Formats: sequence, structure tokens, C-alpha cells
Amino acid sequence: MTLSHKLTDRSALERNRARAGRLGPALFLHEDAAEELHERLNEVNKTFTSPALVTAFPTPWAAVLPGAKIVADTEMLDLAPGAHDLVVHAMGLHWAEDPVGQIVQAARALRPDGLFIAVMFGGQTLSELRAALAEAEVAVTGGLSPRVLPMGEIRDLGGLLNRAGLALPVADSVLRKVTYADPLRLMADLRAMGEANALSDRLRRFTRRAVIAQALAHYAAHFSEPDGRVRASFDMVWLTGWKPHESQQKPLRPGSARARLADALQGCQMPAEDGLL
Repeated sequence: MTLSHKLTDRSALERNRARAGRLGPALFLHEDAAEELHERLNEVNKTFTSPALVTAFPTPWAAVLPGAKIVADTEMLDLAPGAHDLVVHAMGLHWAEDPVGQIVQAARALRPDGLFIAVMFGGQTLSELRAALAEAEVAVTGGLSPRVLPMGEIRDLGGLLNRAGLALPVADSVLRKVTYADPLRLMADLRAMGEANALSDRLRRFTRRAVIAQALAHYAAHFSEPDGRVRASFDMVWLTGWKPHESQQKPLRPGSARARLADALQGCQMPAEDGLL
């Protein structure tokens, strides 16, 4: 019998989130994403009457999805098949052991022509912190330990929508740059976001002071702004897909075009200096 290895220590993740709630959570990225969600829904020519929201922190999303069913992002989502016309997976999919399984469950909960939207952290998130910690740990200890959650690239994340059987899939990202007085303030904010290290393979002892000191120095030296503050990147990846329905647009079959590209371009003049070459 083979036991599968877990990426996320779920108990640690829940403790981190509970601690964030007690401390007064720093949910400005949730608030920013909620505003973005509001804009995206406004662009959809459809009224949603039975939304569901999968999240650990529902408060920032309440104004955008009033009356939504709130669902914890556990391994088995509390969603009934065909019960919703909109499912939003908000800022938790990056911690999922099986992100495809999460999207499949959300898709099953949609009615035909229902909309699935997810927002999550992508691969460029905390690139500065990753670099500083890796540089410091290698220099001080000669090795590396798991400190920052590995996050998917948009190309791979977009493929999850097709695997879940959703139609008209779209994946895009918004890179948010946040500045802090120093890297320690960033680390405090990550704890207040509930995003502290919850990896199963994380170190179970305090990090050596020399590693922290070297990481802080590297961060300040390489990722400072002109005003002396340091920057941190948060890669907000958005995934959108629809439950298949006969009314939706269908892609053309290969070879079904009725006009040649060359014919369409006849008579068009290409600018002399504005091209890519």
C-alpha cells in the first residue's frame, strides 16, 4: 500500500487562517480581487441569482455576492449538483492538493450555462522573497528547505479548466506590486493574510537568525524602491469557464473557413515602421 504525499499541512493552514482572524486579517488583496470580480461580472450580460462562494475569508466578498452560499475550501466542497448559476473560488485554490478536483466539483454544482470564476496566487507571487530566502539559506546552511508554496504558471493553470470540462475557458493574470517599509513588515502581513508557511515538508524548528539576517539584507539590496521601501509581487491569476450549454459559441472545425487569409489581406497596406520586425 502506497501513501500519497501531501503538499499542504491542512491543520497548519487552518491554524494560520484562524490566527489571522484573531489578529485582524490583512485582506487588502481579497478586497482588491473582490473589486476586480465586480468589474468582471458587470461585463457579463447575465444576471446571477444563486451564487456560491468558496473561500476562507468571506467578508471582503459580501458586497459583490450578497446572499451567496459560503463554502469552505475543504477537499470535498459543500456544493450540491446543479444548484448554482455562479461559483466563485476566491483566493484558496493555490493551497488545494487537487485543484482540478476542486474545479470539477464547482463545475458539477453549476447549472447549464453557469459561470465558474477562480482567483488565486500564481507563479510570480513573492518572487522577491523566494529569491532572498533561497540565497540566504544556501549561503548560511548550504541547502534549501520548503518555505514558500509552489504556485502554478498561468499556462498550466488555464489548462485545468479544460480538464474540468468547462467551455470557453479563459486564463489571465494581474500583477500587483505592494511596497513595505521593510521585509519583516511583509512577513507580518503574510501571517495576517493566513498565508504563512503551511507546507507539509516545512522546517519544524525556528529558522537560524543568520539566515533571516542574510535574507533581509539581500531583500533590501536587490528589491528596494527609490524611496527606500521594498517591493513584493502578488500574481493574481483569474480562471473563467462556463458549464456547457447549446446556446454557447462553438469553435470552428479545422478547415471550415470559407475565405482565404490572402484574399482578406488584398489591398491592405502594411505600415513601414510600426511592425514587430
